[in-house]
Amino acid sequence: MADVHDKATRSKNMRAIATRDTAIEKRIASLLESLGLTFRVQVAELPGKPDFVLDAYQCVIFTHGCFWHQHHCYLFKVPATRTAFWLGKIGKNVERDNRDTALLRDQGWRVLIVWECALRGREKLSDMALSERLEEWICGGGGSAQIDALGIH
Repeated sequence: MADVHDKATRSKNMRAIATRDTAIEKRIASLLESLGLTFRVQVAELPGKPDFVLDAYQCVIFTHGCFWHQHHCYLFKVPATRTAFWLGKIGKNVERDNRDTALLRDQGWRVLIVWECALRGREKLSDMALSERLEEWICGGGGSAQIDALGIH
């Protein structure tokens, strides 16, 4: 099936996808602020340019879109058109994520990934539940983890 947009329109639409200050990033920032935590955003000096860096806790937080980073949840659907192209593109994102996480861990950082499905959609976590999970992980000093619609693991 062909794309419903011409190349110029598709390119314009793709450029409009936000890479910072997204709704899910704003929600996480608000929750971190409500917990009284100090953080930096979009730190380019670190591998992967983490969305949030909490220096006092030696941890970083990434907010990942379930489609773009291939989370195996109800929000990820394999595209019906140009499937090989999209799976290749998403596969490269996953490889980069894994490489950046390994580099950060080698540098002594703990890494938390907060998936989009934890923040929006029919199975999203409440602000209270998400805030509790963030605080538990940040202050608990445990290893790297992920938060999704099912909780923290």
